[in-house]
Amino acid sequence: MKQNNQWMSLLGLANRARRIVSGEELTVKEIRRGNAKLVLLSQDASHNTSKKITDKCHSFHVPLKMVENRYLLGKAIGKDARVVVAVMDEGFANKLVTLLD
Repeated sequence: MKQNNQWMSLLGLANRARRIVSGEELTVKEIRRGNAKLVLLSQDASHNTSKKITDKCHSFHVPLKMVENRYLLGKAIGKDARVVVAVMDEGFANKLVTLLD
């Protein structure tokens, strides 16, 4: 459980530093622009959303990590449920990858 809180705190920090975007459209836009360093997708995302984000990440070589559910993802950034979040900072992204592995 401690591991869980660590990634959530770090994501919250990245959010306060304005280094993330949330929501499907913004995330896809940032992946296309090459700004997204990591994408976090909730496991309870719809099939269409999962496929769209996964395909986009693969074609633009952006690492993708799954998190338990949309409520945890939203809570981490102080918002309601969020299905997908893109991290735009290399440092935050690398640390999040190690915490989520």
